[in-house]
Amino acid sequence: MAASGAVLLLTSLLLGLLLLLGVWKRWRRWRTTARHVAVVVLGDLGRSPRMQYHALSLAKCGFSVTFLGFYNSKPRAELLQNDRIGIVGLTELQMLAVGPHVLQYGVKVVVQALQLLWAFVKMEPAVYIFLQNPPGLPGIAVCWLVCCLCGGKLVVDWHNYGYSIMGLVHGPTHPLVLLAKWYEKLCGRLSHLNLCVTYAMREDLAQNWSIRAVTVYDKPASFFRETPLDLQHQLFVKLGCLHPAFRARSEPSDLTTERSAFTERDVTSGLVTHQQGRPALLVSSTSWTEDEDFTILLEALEKFERLTVDGENLPSLVCVITGKGPLKEHYSHLIGQKRFRHVHVCTPWLEAEDYPLLLGSADLGVCLHKSSSGLDLPMKVVDMFGCCLPVCAVNFQCLQELVKHEENGLVFQDSEELAAQLKMLFSKFPDPAGKLNRFRKNLRESRQLRWHESWKQTVLPLLVDA
Repeated sequence: MAASGAVLLLTSLLLGLLLLLGVWKRWRRWRTTARHVAVVVLGDLGRSPRMQYHALSLAKCGFSVTFLGFYNSKPRAELLQNDRIGIVGLTELQMLAVGPHVLQYGVKVVVQALQLLWAFVKMEPAVYIFLQNPPGLPGIAVCWLVCCLCGGKLVVDWHNYGYSIMGLVHGPTHPLVLLAKWYEKLCGRLSHLNLCVTYAMREDLAQNWSIRAVTVYDKPASFFRETPLDLQHQLFVKLGCLHPAFRARSEPSDLTTERSAFTERDVTSGLVTHQQGRPALLVSSTSWTEDEDFTILLEALEKFERLTVDGENLPSLVCVITGKGPLKEHYSHLIGQKRFRHVHVCTPWLEAEDYPLLLGSADLGVCLHKSSSGLDLPMKVVDMFGCCLPVCAVNFQCLQELVKHEENGLVFQDSEELAAQLKMLFSKFPDPAGKLNRFRKNLRESRQLRWHESWKQTVLPLLVDA
């Protein structure tokens, strides 16, 4: 009781401070023309690329930006070096290890609400607060309250539904999931502007939530592009220091030659070429969560291995799965149990600047994202397409808004279908006349719009007119 009374008292004091702060900031707004925007993520800033892109685009358009969230992973250097962007890191507290799960979650929500309130108390007034959802609990309510008190406008960027992600863990009828759904529907209507990631989500928000949203498709940033061969070699040599899969299978007899598993460089001339008989490089990225079933990929790789052993004309395969998340240890254990001879799997965490270089160096991307709501699209595929990297993606409800089967990639349902696609795509590798190169050619010719150009067309007019 004493603890709950202290929390209530602290909350009341902070609300009082915010009320006074709101009056002062409204008065100050009359005296300043500065345009300040808060971009808020109740998650890891370094693993929130879309919100990083919002912050960068806002800064490029003359806004000063405070990027607020948990600083667990380093954001891109471009953001860190931007004079118009300041980062405010929150401390991520672990959930209590005792008591009912509902109580643990409730304490976490209260603590995060207090952290967020206090951050806004110290912050310059914001004309807009951009908030990523999910997670929206308690962010939507807190940011709406701050906007009411300080005269700002709340912009919710709907990436998915938080309750649907919770439902993967607890089941759709769990009280926490039902409470989260009620909260999301109620508080989601309080925003001034709503953005979302697909046409399907826009329709669902309108029909089932009475929320009008604007679809802002994910687009690749300008740094997602094909990687020149010399930079590929530098990356492979760098990664080879920690991951044997990137190292040359044999040392060159000529001391003037530097090798990786895929490339070799003449030290004298600096010329870089692909190695003869090199392995194919397959890349997947993940947050290691319940909405991605990596047993599908592992089973397909086992089938690919058997085909290679049986004499099919297939290359060795290096499979790189990059990312951080709660299920990484589980899948790493499963990978460690495999006895591959022709397939090498590694799970590095890449620096932000190395990830686009890896995608631009790969031969094929694989996406196992299966939307918990069926309404969001995997940003990793957008990034792969930005690098002109063909993709095999597991099918779900609105995937056709992004992946066009037999045009920029392939869609599969299960491990059998994925294994058959790997066999077909890598047969006679590298084959200039094969489907991999045809898909890559289609991606090159599509001349995709990049994030900032798309943002200026879709989001900036909303801020000017709001």
